[in-house]
Amino acid sequence: MGTGNPAQAETRCGKLQGSVEDGIYSFKGIPYAAPPVGERRWMPPEDPTPWAGTRDASAYGFWAHQNKSDMDAVMGAETGEKSEDCLFLNVWTPGLDNARRPVMVWIHGGGFTIGAGSQGVYEGRSLAQLGDVVVVTINYRLGTLGFVNLAEATGGAIPATGNEGLLDQVKALEWVRDNIAEFGGDPGNVTIFGESAGGMSTGSLLALPAARGLFHKAIPQSGACHTAAPRETGILVGEALLKITELDADGLRKADAATLMKAQRRIEGGRVEGYPLSRIGGLPLRPVVDGTVLPVNPIDAVSDGIAANIPIMAGSTLDEWKLFGAMQPAIIELDEETMAKRLGFLVAETQVPTLVAAYKDGLSQRGVEPTAPEIFMAIQTDRIFRMPALRLLEEQAAHNDQVYCYLFDWQSPAARGALGACHAVELAFVFGTVTKPGSGKFYGSGPAAEALARTTMQAWANFAHTGNPGWAAYDKKARATQILGENCRTENAPLETERAAWDGVADRHLGSL
Repeated sequence: MGTGNPAQAETRCGKLQGSVEDGIYSFKGIPYAAPPVGERRWMPPEDPTPWAGTRDASAYGFWAHQNKSDMDAVMGAETGEKSEDCLFLNVWTPGLDNARRPVMVWIHGGGFTIGAGSQGVYEGRSLAQLGDVVVVTINYRLGTLGFVNLAEATGGAIPATGNEGLLDQVKALEWVRDNIAEFGGDPGNVTIFGESAGGMSTGSLLALPAARGLFHKAIPQSGACHTAAPRETGILVGEALLKITELDADGLRKADAATLMKAQRRIEGGRVEGYPLSRIGGLPLRPVVDGTVLPVNPIDAVSDGIAANIPIMAGSTLDEWKLFGAMQPAIIELDEETMAKRLGFLVAETQVPTLVAAYKDGLSQRGVEPTAPEIFMAIQTDRIFRMPALRLLEEQAAHNDQVYCYLFDWQSPAARGALGACHAVELAFVFGTVTKPGSGKFYGSGPAAEALARTTMQAWANFAHTGNPGWAAYDKKARATQILGENCRTENAPLETERAAWDGVADRHLGSL
């Protein structure tokens, strides 16, 4: 398709001029919705405005407003210019033709408060080329502009449900449905994939009525279906925003972004009187089970069969929580008593001894000294990331036998190796961006890293093509899991000692910080 220009494509809103490099066409900064500004702030996204002539699509669009993160220095992440006019997506494709390739739509992570689809680690060129797929990365509203329930706190004056960021993701998928054939993609074969908050978004979209039929496969990475806030908690966060800003609905609509970002920082830190993190949660800005946009808890919806026709591949990294805990004095200085006390706030106190005993045994089996900090970080890794992935696969397996599990055990060289196979370490391997300048400090480099990137990209692309990444499906009997790292292999029931200890732990204790 396209035109006589080799890097020009036609969308429903107008023509785009992209670029081509090494046989891969790229189109950046494409608006998939109208700017959510002014009276549109906190409203569901609306259709983009058509343009005349040909729009330059050689540069990324604005990032969503966000505060600076301490993780930027650890991971070497860049930042971009920010604006409320942030609803853009980017496309990489091997051809502007009728090939009807699988489409892979990436939802970035960042705790629902940071990040962008244009971060360098998510560049889709290598994945598109190796996998013969069309790669799309998106932005969506974050933090106080995307995930605050204000309907009750403002008496309906601002009808925000706390899921406006999810609705942005749906709008991007609608753009894909309506336009991706012009980029050589198949709108009938769309895989959504994302990591951390992106994985949690993927899990939420499985249960979102508005997303039904817009995607056909899902890869939630390090996040699944256990993160959405109850409606009551969402309302508290809305109340906290009004209290800290001392603004009414009209004042909130007119407030500048800096005011909202300052308020966001205090909400995230639990520094609003009457609204500590014990009330609003350690991840206060997240999707909300509001009863309408997100009618029920996503894991319950999956259990009931809402996503029965969707193949799912889910997994985590071996040492997720080390990214957050390995350099925090409050964690590395834990002893048995203070560890047990912390765990008692996260799961039922009666379950703490069983978990601690299992992780002492499990860590010893893999040659790790079972100190209190190691036990705590391993339990947090599984409570927040691995167990939600396994529970999702277990529930989905009752409806669809195309469910697959992976465990990423590649070690980050950052912090002199103290981070292990930490949260986010798989990203550069999924996208094949391990050779980008500066990426080696966090992700590693060299022939082994490049080989793992090829293996990982091929598995993700295989899944997008066929619904099978190339290893055995997951079930409760064998628990087949693909280990991805220096020694890629399939293992049955890895880390089973630790996993079995969670059998009596309720879903409500999983997935949230």
